[in-house]
Amino acid sequence: MAACTTSKSADDNPFFQEWKTTYGVPPFELIRDEHYMPAFKKGMAEHLAEIEKIADNSEMSTFVNTIEAMEKSGKLLERVASVFFNLVSANTNDTKQALRREVSPLLSGHRDDITLNAKLFQRMKTLYDKRESLDLTGEQQRLLVDNYRDFVRGGANLNDADKAKLREINEHLSLLTVKFSDNVLNEDNRFELLLEEKDLTGLPDGVKTAAAEAAKTKGNEGKWLFTLHKPSLIPFIQYSDRRDLREKLYKGYINRGDNNNEFDNKKILNDITNLRVRKASLLGYKTHAAFVLEKTMAKTPQNVYNLLDKIWPAALKKAKEERAMMQKMIDADGGDFKLASWDWWYYAEKIRQKKYQLDEDEIRPYLKIDNVINGAFILANKLYGLTFEEDKIIPRYHPEVKTYVVKNEQGQMIGIYLSDWFYRSSKRGGAWMNEFRAQSNIGGERILPIITNVGNFTKPTADTPSLLSLDEAATLFHEFGHALHGLLSDCTYPSISGTNVPRDFVEFPSQVMENWVLEPEMLKLYAFHYKTGEVMPQALIDKIKAAGKFNQGFATMEYMAAAYLDMAWHTLIVEKEWDVTTFENGVFEKIGLIPEIVSRYRSPYFRHIVGGYSAGYYSYLWSEVLDADTFEAFRENGIFDRQTGQAFHDNIIARGGTKEAMQMYIDFRGHEPEITPLLKRRGFQ
Repeated sequence: MAACTTSKSADDNPFFQEWKTTYGVPPFELIRDEHYMPAFKKGMAEHLAEIEKIADNSEMSTFVNTIEAMEKSGKLLERVASVFFNLVSANTNDTKQALRREVSPLLSGHRDDITLNAKLFQRMKTLYDKRESLDLTGEQQRLLVDNYRDFVRGGANLNDADKAKLREINEHLSLLTVKFSDNVLNEDNRFELLLEEKDLTGLPDGVKTAAAEAAKTKGNEGKWLFTLHKPSLIPFIQYSDRRDLREKLYKGYINRGDNNNEFDNKKILNDITNLRVRKASLLGYKTHAAFVLEKTMAKTPQNVYNLLDKIWPAALKKAKEERAMMQKMIDADGGDFKLASWDWWYYAEKIRQKKYQLDEDEIRPYLKIDNVINGAFILANKLYGLTFEEDKIIPRYHPEVKTYVVKNEQGQMIGIYLSDWFYRSSKRGGAWMNEFRAQSNIGGERILPIITNVGNFTKPTADTPSLLSLDEAATLFHEFGHALHGLLSDCTYPSISGTNVPRDFVEFPSQVMENWVLEPEMLKLYAFHYKTGEVMPQALIDKIKAAGKFNQGFATMEYMAAAYLDMAWHTLIVEKEWDVTTFENGVFEKIGLIPEIVSRYRSPYFRHIVGGYSAGYYSYLWSEVLDADTFEAFRENGIFDRQTGQAFHDNIIARGGTKEAMQMYIDFRGHEPEITPLLKRRGFQ
């Protein structure tokens, strides 16, 4: 009977069947949690069999029978992994979380089985050593070199004893990084600030309505609920007159993973850091940062520090000026206290209202999320000729997901786009882009990308639609920029298509998109009052522009402090049990971070550096140098100039990782990026 059950389960597993859904989008409604592990195991087994066949090929090694064959392998594993890891981030549950903990070490071992396959590496090395004499396209040359270097960096040249050590390190790291992320999610969802009406002084009506709805969904009708998720946290610390409650909520946020409870991350972070030190040494690198940065535009830790150190003094000076303004306001209001970190957002808003006559709550009615999304679509049309047509037949993994067919200027379909913008407790925090299927065109087989954007914006209520802040509107444009990078990809091989580019280059196309959010010409195309339909008035646009450089000291310092912290953890050269708080304080004291500003991420909840951005959080600033210089080209020719957009498409956004990132930039701009536009944008020059 048990055997029959297993067989039926295998027969019913959607991952083992051809997907006859619209455009090959995963049949989410058929996929159950019990389908994942059998599919992962079968996918890994099939992949290894394909790899062994490539490695054991008796024919002379060629690009087609080795490198291209590797690109074509592992399709079942790729299929199940793309669905599972997208959903474990965007629509998770306890079962998926447990599955991730179970499958992560298996996948780590699977990757090592491939990278440490001596016969496969020898075939690759044979091609690499004679690469200059092979008749390869530029993209093929790039793929060959990337594969060879990835194998070397994955331990292919180690002796057997060291290979065994590397496997053990990788397995431990895979388990620890999952546990770290799970703990942050649990901390996010654990903290609740449940208030009475008397506690709401200073809060705008829209904020109160959203909090009332949140309380009602938790069975606390008649109360108001605030959480650590940004759409709830930020408006509260921005507007609440209750300093004691601002402190309580803010400290709840900055102490995530640092509460000495079952979700504490300090020991886990130490273990991760020490394992990375050990791994870097094993592979012949001085530090983990040196290992990571070898594949980036920055190349070395010193180049990262050179960039940070160039901008930090100006940011620090500006932040001190902002602090003085706030303390002056506190004193003038008779406040007998010194500005603290939980006060900064509140007094920044007060100064914005007083000095610039600009109230954030005055802006939100013009930034209804549907209009902002449409604005992003309008911009994609003006720059690249794209159209987004909603198609409700396409499968969705959650009712809130919207699905679109994306077409180019000639009406040809180029991809599928899924958007999932509203907060729910089953999502990790933040906003991101990912893919369910990468673009490729091997042998003329045109595979269209399936791209998704996920966010955590406030849901609409019974009376009010979802209204975004300026920062949230910029976040939406930013993540949509990542989506365009995936949708507009025009490469042959999936492993170097789309956003498969150096880490400090991947944020560049997305950050460029943010430039349009506040441009008057752009605002008139999407910023309509949700009640009256009137376009945002020029007077309000002028006030927004006038206040644009205000609080940039704070914004730059809180981000850069996190970038310095990331580099500090990953330039360690010895294994040691660090006191995390002492370590952090030492980093911040060294750079002169003022106590009124807390690093955007403290170590115990710094998911970026535990995940894919270790020694890479500086990338946003590096990319902003590129994007600020790039937008100057659009200013010179008109911000909607189609020819400039086409040049950006042809040289940057369609090229994936097929060329050196700096060369792609020079091909587009005609010169290396200049830092002056960034300094001017932030008001530092």
